[in-house]
Amino acid sequence: MRPRRRPIEHVRPSNRDTTRINDAIRVQNVRLIDDDGAQLGIKSTDEAREYAYGKNLDLVEVAAQADPPVAKVMDYGKYKYEEEQKRKQARKHQSQIHVKEIKLRPKIGVHDYNTKKGHVERFLNQRAKVKVTIMFRGREQSHPERGRELLLRLADDVKEIGTIESQPLLDGRNMVMLLGPTKNAGVKRDAEGEDTERSEEAVQGDGDRQDLAPPDDAQPQPGAQVVEEEAQVQP
Repeated sequence: MRPRRRPIEHVRPSNRDTTRINDAIRVQNVRLIDDDGAQLGIKSTDEAREYAYGKNLDLVEVAAQADPPVAKVMDYGKYKYEEEQKRKQARKHQSQIHVKEIKLRPKIGVHDYNTKKGHVERFLNQRAKVKVTIMFRGREQSHPERGRELLLRLADDVKEIGTIESQPLLDGRNMVMLLGPTKNAGVKRDAEGEDTERSEEAVQGDGDRQDLAPPDDAQPQPGAQVVEEEAQVQP
């Protein structure tokens, strides 16, 4: 009498899961792999199933295109759970890299330039990418080199925290350059955040607690996924 195995509903794949397990494996023979990875050779599917049931495990088809198909003995429910946990962990560590946009005019004044540069520095310190756009109007289009010089000047002014990822290029009536944060971006901000946290702990330790303003923005973590987000600052 074979050992009692778990109810089939606990290990049945979801509707989107096309993996064949246990009685769903219809081929006559399979190449059997044990739950410890050992190769057990070619077995009849019925024999392989009985072997898996004898260990209170499942027979799972892992390579349907092979001849004969490869089947492995495993706890399929546990396997699916662990795979889902890995995906959740990967999503948890994956963050979004935002792309902000700053627009300038070729004949921008000193004060406006410094203001816009401050915005660029703030975005880079948030570890966001910055799309800098020069807007040409009328006769300004006949002197694109002025826009290029302005963009390169801006890149040089923020070179400690930003690097050029896309060189200045004409795009219709505009010229666009993409800046990305360097490894130094946000370092000063992080240090200031740690100092604030230490100060708060010290105040609490003295019994004289003061309310501290929350940080301006949540800091994005490095990651693989990019989301376009326009934070346009008009001239």
